Amino acid sequence: MPRSFLRHLKNVLTKLKNSDMGNMIDFSIREINKRDTKYLAELDKVCFAVPWSEQSFIDETENEMAYYYVATVEEIPVGYIGFWKVIDEGHITNIAVSPEYRRKGLASAMLEKVIKAAYDNNLYLLTLEVRKSNLAAQSLYAKYGFESLGERKNYYHLPTENAVIMTLILGDN
Repeated sequence: MPRSFLRHLKNVLTKLKNSDMGNMIDFSIREINKRDTKYLAELDKVCFAVPWSEQSFIDETENEMAYYYVATVEEIPVGYIGFWKVIDEGHITNIAVSPEYRRKGLASAMLEKVIKAAYDNNLYLLTLEVRKSNLAAQSLYAKYGFESLGERKNYYHLPTENAVIMTLILGDN
C-alpha cells in the first residue's frame, strides 16, 4: 500500500480509539474516478485472495455499463462497491471495505447507494455472488431483502469454494 494511505489509516484509527464515537465514523460516498484506482487495487489486495489490478479498475471507470462508488474517510478511499447494468438487471461485481473500517456502516451505506442507483435506472433486479462461508456478508445482503437463489459450484479460488447467488427483486419501478 502507498505509505501515505497507511499513514492516513493509522492516524484515523488513533483518532477513533481516542474518541467517544465508538463505531461511528465520518465518511462520504461518491463515484469512483481514475485517481482512486491505485488505492482500490491496494485495497483489493487486502480484501480478496484474487484481487483486481489497477488496470481493471481503470477499465471499469471507462465501462459504460459500470457504476462504481467509493467510500472515503478524509478523501482517502477505504471501501468501494460496483455493479454492471445489463439491460434491466444489475450485477454487483464487488464490495470491499478496509478491515480497519468494517462494522462501521460503510458497507450498508454503499449497498444502499447501489440499490438507489438500481431503482433510478429502472432495474428489475440486483444480483451477486458471495462466498458460502461469508455469513456476515450474506446477513448484510439479507437485511436489504436479497434472497439466496442457489449456488455456483467452485466459483471462488484460493481457497476453492462455492458461491451463494443472492438476488433482490426490485420489480417494475
